[in-house]
Amino acid sequence: MIEIDGSIGEGGGQILRTSLALSMCTGQPFVLTRIRAGRSKPGLMRQHLTCVNAATEVCGAQVHGAEMHSQTLSFVPGKLRSGNYSFNVGTAGSCTLVLQTVWPALLLAEAPSQLKLSGGTHNPMAPPFHFLERSYAPLMRKLGAQVELTLHRLGFYPAGGGEISATIWPADSSLEPFDLIERGAKLDAYAECFAPALHRTVAQRELEELGATLGWKEDQLRVARVRQNEGPGNALLATLAYNNVSEVFTQFGERGVNAEKVARNLAREVQGYQMGEAALGPHLADQWALPLALAVWQRQRPATFSATALTAHAKTNFEMIERFLPVRFASASLGHGWQVRIEPKALAVPVVAP
Repeated sequence: MIEIDGSIGEGGGQILRTSLALSMCTGQPFVLTRIRAGRSKPGLMRQHLTCVNAATEVCGAQVHGAEMHSQTLSFVPGKLRSGNYSFNVGTAGSCTLVLQTVWPALLLAEAPSQLKLSGGTHNPMAPPFHFLERSYAPLMRKLGAQVELTLHRLGFYPAGGGEISATIWPADSSLEPFDLIERGAKLDAYAECFAPALHRTVAQRELEELGATLGWKEDQLRVARVRQNEGPGNALLATLAYNNVSEVFTQFGERGVNAEKVARNLAREVQGYQMGEAALGPHLADQWALPLALAVWQRQRPATFSATALTAHAKTNFEMIERFLPVRFASASLGHGWQVRIEPKALAVPVVAP
């Protein structure tokens, strides 16, 4: 039984989600205490409980402490089961985080799985659907993990009500780790504004300000077509596509924040990434660590990636992955970024920056 203190590092929900994912993948049980101790409202909230329930269903786990506001959880995984699953957060909580919790395990199942997930699709503090579709899923496919993602309905805070579906195919054999050091040639750059149930000038103002700040042309600035949604919402996205990786940056509009400020905040994120040369932005570096570590573990072969920044969230995630997998993370500063190397523990040596 792996014992985990949920207050370590940044003390958030990623500790729970990584523990659930890798417990299912490795068959190792765990007990997690002081869940989300680093948050203003500690314990399991609705989206975290949905992650627990989803993991329980996927692997037939024995669970204690799976209730709202619980700060202790024990999880004993059973056999992974492919199938048709439906998971509903029931609030605007992120259904993309629920998907990322069960995704690694379903790669190791014996047959394809179909998932229907309901809740928030575009939330602050969680990867929006378009990030998964354009940034995360293509890298998963390069590992040998095929997936198809579909957005059926947008879901914004506070109404939620979004819906996505996913088909996850098991890897034909072991996942194949690969290095991701360079972005490659630039292919495209464009912005989209989702602003359902808001006056059309909101999207126009955000896009005009973003275009003026970044020097983007009119054909790079798009008002996105909105499928059925629940309630108003506003998400401004910038997509930077390269040969080896695509990055999606998002800012959300909120009451009391004008459109121009939303656009300027997004422009700073984009410019920060453009100033560097590392392949992965801070959020993708964090989320890429787990599936890449699984591939390193399966193949017993190291892999390296570069990142513009390593957040406290990412470093905590690295620590949690090391608790479940016999791998070691080593990082070195590259001046305008970081190099991160994941190695099987038997092979691990200190990383040296070039």
